[in-house]
Amino acid sequence: MAKDDRSKKGNRQSEDSFAQTPQEQILKTEYSELMQKSYIDYAMSVIVARALPDVRDGLKPVQRRTLYDMHELGIRSDRPFRKSARIVGDTMGKYHPHGDSSIYEALVVMAQDFKKGLPLINGHGNFGNIEGDGAAAMRYTEARLQEVTEEAFLADLDKDVVDFVPNFDENEKEPSVLPVKIPHFLINGSEGIAVGMATSTPPHNLAEVIDAQIALMENPELTNAELMRYVKGPDFPTGGIVVNRDELPEIYDTGTGRVRIRGKIEVEKGRSGHVNLVVTEIPYTMIGSGIGKFLADVAALSEKKITSDIIDITNQSDKEGVRIVIELKKDTDIENFKALLYKKTRLEDTFGVNMLAIRDGRPETLSLREILKANTDFLYQTTTRKYQNLLEKERKKKEIQEGLIKAVNVIDLIIEILRGAKDRKTVKNCLVNGETGGIRFRSEESEIMATQLAFTEAQADAILDMRLYKLIGLEIEALIKEHQETLSNIYRYEDILEEHDSMTKVLRADLTAIRDKYERPRRTKIVQAEAVTYTVREEEEDRELLFVMDRFGYAKTMEPSVYTRNQEAVDSGYKYCFTCRSGGKICLFTNTGVLHTVKVSDLPMGRLRDKGIPIDNIGNYDSSKEEIVLACSQSDLNLYRLLFVTAQGMVKIVSGGEFETRMKTINATKLGDGDSLVFAGVITDQKYAVLMTRNGYLLKFPLDQVTEMKKTAAGMLGMKLSKEDLIERAVLAKETEPAPLEHREAKIDLNDVRTGKRGGKGSKRF
Repeated sequence: MAKDDRSKKGNRQSEDSFAQTPQEQILKTEYSELMQKSYIDYAMSVIVARALPDVRDGLKPVQRRTLYDMHELGIRSDRPFRKSARIVGDTMGKYHPHGDSSIYEALVVMAQDFKKGLPLINGHGNFGNIEGDGAAAMRYTEARLQEVTEEAFLADLDKDVVDFVPNFDENEKEPSVLPVKIPHFLINGSEGIAVGMATSTPPHNLAEVIDAQIALMENPELTNAELMRYVKGPDFPTGGIVVNRDELPEIYDTGTGRVRIRGKIEVEKGRSGHVNLVVTEIPYTMIGSGIGKFLADVAALSEKKITSDIIDITNQSDKEGVRIVIELKKDTDIENFKALLYKKTRLEDTFGVNMLAIRDGRPETLSLREILKANTDFLYQTTTRKYQNLLEKERKKKEIQEGLIKAVNVIDLIIEILRGAKDRKTVKNCLVNGETGGIRFRSEESEIMATQLAFTEAQADAILDMRLYKLIGLEIEALIKEHQETLSNIYRYEDILEEHDSMTKVLRADLTAIRDKYERPRRTKIVQAEAVTYTVREEEEDRELLFVMDRFGYAKTMEPSVYTRNQEAVDSGYKYCFTCRSGGKICLFTNTGVLHTVKVSDLPMGRLRDKGIPIDNIGNYDSSKEEIVLACSQSDLNLYRLLFVTAQGMVKIVSGGEFETRMKTINATKLGDGDSLVFAGVITDQKYAVLMTRNGYLLKFPLDQVTEMKKTAAGMLGMKLSKEDLIERAVLAKETEPAPLEHREAKIDLNDVRTGKRGGKGSKRF
């Protein structure tokens, strides 16, 4: 027991001594305050170091680091492309340790001319497209810097014009900002989402922005309204039309607002007198999946009966540009239909403007003037540092040149010093301080002259490093000429640094040269337009009509009463005759296994003796290349099934609902090589299929022996054919009613034909 007491006593002494250690302190902090501080630190890290661009160079950190890394790797515009994976890996390893996907995405965007009016990277390979297809993997694509990036973004990095800071592991140095010479934040715009804030700046025309910056340099008192005489408004790479011009002054004054932008529509003549509306430019906000959404929205206008003017819509866009063609009926009100597109689709959209950027280390929403002012101040700052460094270099050159020129005049004395001294240190001491100790002179006069030498240390080093060929007369003349140029440069640099007007003149010349070399015409038109309104045309009541088509492919619709009065004439004069709905479609199945659909509303309404129009004129069906094997109303297909028979004896049954489609042409069945569709029939109450071959064989079998399949299936064997024999004809037959059949001038009642099994050879009957 005494031992335990001693042990406890020792433990207490140990704890007391530990508690009294002066280095240990317990800090009590309110949990909510700690969380708030941690969240603020995280938010500012995302805002400043990830999501928002710096107003000076208009670049986010990942963009800046990617461009700098490419510059360091020497991937210039006049050198071969390098693999994107090489660039991404090097950037991630040295400067941006946040994952390769963000770096590659930034690289891709800087190379896409449909997102950036001034691409900074030249991409080679699949870098995506305006329709939303993504870029290929980084191992497949290559990249290099654009020429404008080298000239306007990276040219002066070697002149110490910006500060360099340690990278994340302090093994490398990276620029805190690139020495960009143009207001890139406005020219290419920027989009980014931070914590609690987002930036969304539209792109602008390079020439307009540079003109505005030059004007602000020459007159710093210019207002936003005066600067807008140069910057008309956003200039999107996708073109389009900004339609709220009167709201732009407030947007550029506050840095926030909404730009309304419309796509550009052209009117063209279509086939058969129809009208085509062609979308050639889209709103900037439609880049990517927006085009697919637009196509779906236009199709929905027709499906929801909002308009009946649409015949077809096709996307013919390619690498040359956007081209979306909407085929309309002849009597369409074009302006009303345009208004409908602007109102019901994203062909008119808004671009939310929030010109938020990092200025002086803090996120701020800036006006047009503030952005240009920040860029102007930055340009003066970098230019001042540039010419200070250049001036310092020229002054050092001047010192060396003057020392060499002076040395040439006493070269004999210097040679005598060199020959009489034991080491370099003694010679240098004599040249700088005139000390002659340790040097043997030929005469006392030479020693006296040596004591009068007073070169600087830099001059003395240059003299000692000078090669003998510099004593040639022409070399001396070149040295004197170079000295005069150095004096001229010093004078010019001092003038630029001391006179504001002189520096402004230099900057104006640089900006003008960039503008003249890289300017392009404005793509986006700026107008003031009223909000669109449209009227919905009342649809014609959906009613029953009679569709007729003769053997030459001429088709029309008639009132059903015409058929009632002239049934015999109609049945004898037309190959196809059936009822349909005025708001429905006609389905044309052809021997190529294709289904073409034609809107009933596109067919002319006629009398019995009217000829109609060729069905080719209103559909994709081409009578010179294919033959119709079945025509029927699409509404009937939803109620029944279809039997398909091919020339090579394949059969199948397909549900009619599979052929309900919005498209004008689809594949109705799968055909083997060299095969064709010879029969497609709607099954109502028939029980048998009858197949007849070219060689006169006939096979009758129950329909329940044929499996129902999808339209994409090839089918199953219906009849076994001998070599070079083909199915020539097929019919559907009922069970009890007389079924007379004429084939090759022979007549036969199908009820007298013995029922066989599917896949059999049949019997010789013709």
